[in-house]
Amino acid sequence: MVSIATVPTMIVITGTSGHLGRLVVEQLAQQIDPAGIVATARSLDKIADLAELGVVVRELDYDRPDTIAAALDGASQVLLVSSSEIGRRVPQHTAVIEAAAAAGVEHVAYTSILRADTSALFAAVEHRGTEEVLAAADLVTTRLRHGWYIENYTDNLAPALEHGVVIGSAGDGRIAAATRADYAAADVAVLLDPTLRGGTYELGGTAYTMAEYAAVVSELTGRQIPYIDLPAAEYRDALVGAGLPGPLADFLVDADLGIAKGELDTDTATLERLAGRPLAGLRDTVAAALA
Repeated sequence: MVSIATVPTMIVITGTSGHLGRLVVEQLAQQIDPAGIVATARSLDKIADLAELGVVVRELDYDRPDTIAAALDGASQVLLVSSSEIGRRVPQHTAVIEAAAAAGVEHVAYTSILRADTSALFAAVEHRGTEEVLAAADLVTTRLRHGWYIENYTDNLAPALEHGVVIGSAGDGRIAAATRADYAAADVAVLLDPTLRGGTYELGGTAYTMAEYAAVVSELTGRQIPYIDLPAAEYRDALVGAGLPGPLADFLVDADLGIAKGELDTDTATLERLAGRPLAGLRDTVAAALA
């Protein structure tokens, strides 16, 4: 456990009703005095159980400035976990960054996306905008550029198992995905080690193609579940036909087209170094999801 005397309090984590934010809180609470951790979310009901860890629980609604100021009261660090509201992220993130500066917060870390400053992915646009706001702020800021989560696929195994096929438009592109828990470990390291602050980290796991992912699913299920690469328009039609809203289908198709061009590939070295442990592999993560 890191001595709380070496870690300035309080550390505020946003978006802890989501998977990543919750994991950061849980991992932090294992290493420092939980009383120095503030878990925040729009709905307190969704994070009430985190109080059982001994952390402080506060409301923070990106669209209500009064809740942001109250949530950051006494904070020395903030981990700004990116909002899930595509199209509203930049103003929401800006509200937190400006409140942090006004509150005298020493350090803001932000969960961004791989190569946010140059990526052609639609998903990168709002992350790039947020990073520009961070760069202009009178704060020490760190950009934690997360790659894809393996859970983006393993949380959605049901359609592949039902239909006996994995579909997409990613071609032979490699995806340097890692688990949320491994990204959380890297984020925690930056919060706890002052020498790591102020940088930009490109974070990813061991890369695989969608065909390799389908092969792992096939091996572990004992079924032949191939990957079928579709033209973008056909993939979008399949997603919409499965009930996804058009904008979400567009987002996923754009991501796959970016994967085909290498937009979500990187090496594992930085994530492994920050996490301080070997990363969870694709096979073990798929096996856990199937179990």
